[in-house]
Amino acid sequence: MLDHVGFQCADLAASAAFYDAVLAPLGVTRQMDFQVAIGYGTDHPDFWIGGFNEGEGFRESHIAFAAADRAAVDAFFAAAVAFGAEVLHEPKVHPEYHEHYYGVFVRDPDGNNVEAVCHRPE
Repeated sequence: MLDHVGFQCADLAASAAFYDAVLAPLGVTRQMDFQVAIGYGTDHPDFWIGGFNEGEGFRESHIAFAAADRAAVDAFFAAAVAFGAEVLHEPKVHPEYHEHYYGVFVRDPDGNNVEAVCHRPE
């Protein structure tokens, strides 16, 4: 289980706009905004984005956001496409993970692999 995850972003404003759009269908909102770091969650911030401030070059990260149902996965996908995100995998069942794994994979503005997934049947 994770306590929180954080990404460094090349353009914090662009990333914040992206996450505001794609996380809304999952019931996730901004919980804290320190201007240099923004925390998202449902009841506390467990996903953080901040300005790119350490390290060199790009290191792709992956994060999967839990969706309550398949409709939320589809809404996440629609928001990402409307935002212009690169689509890695459209929403579908991924039986290679398990029989009910319904997920979508896109790239955020920094090139990270971002997923929304529902583990429930139908």
